[in-house]
Amino acid sequence: MSSQGRAAVVVPDNVLFEGGAGETIRRKLLQNTDLHTILRLPTGIFYAQGVKANVIFFDNRTASPDPQTSHVWYYDYRTNVHHTLKQKPLTYSHLEDFVACFNPANRHVRTPTWNSKTQDGRWRAFAREELLARDKASLDVFWLRDVSMTDLENLPEPEILVEEIMENLRFALANFEAVSTE
Repeated sequence: MSSQGRAAVVVPDNVLFEGGAGETIRRKLLQNTDLHTILRLPTGIFYAQGVKANVIFFDNRTASPDPQTSHVWYYDYRTNVHHTLKQKPLTYSHLEDFVACFNPANRHVRTPTWNSKTQDGRWRAFAREELLARDKASLDVFWLRDVSMTDLENLPEPEILVEEIMENLRFALANFEAVSTE
C-alpha cells in the first residue's frame, strides 16, 4: 500500500483559521504534505448560502523530517465575485482562469498574476514560513480589495442582491425549523 497520493478537499472557511485541532491539522498539512494550492470560493457554492468554501489541493509524500510544503499558491475566486444558485450559478467557464494559473500540466511552473503593480491579480504564492508565522498558522489569506465594501457605486445588480438575501433567509428559516422541532 502506497502512502503517496493526491487530494483536493472542499472545506468551509473556518477550517483555515480556527484554533485548537484546526491549527494542529494546518501545521501537520504544511509539514507532512505538499499543500500546494488553495482555491477560495464565494458563499453558497458547496455549502449553504452564507458559508464560504475553499478547495485545498495537496500531495501526500513519503514520511520525512523535512517540511514537504515550500509555498502555497492561492487563487481568490471570492473577492468581488457573486454567484447565486438560480440567477448566476457557477460554471466551468468561471474557473478557466484558475485552471490556467494552476497549470495542471506542470504545477511547478506557475506565474503569479498579483504583484505590487497588478494588485487586482487573483493568483499568488505565500511561503510556508510566512503562513506558519501567522496567528494560529492561519491559512485564511486575502489581499484583494473588496469594492463592495468601499465603493457603493459598484454593488451587485439588485436581482443578485435579492436572490442572495432570499437564499440567506431560506437557510436561516430551515435552521430555525430544525432547531424548533428538536
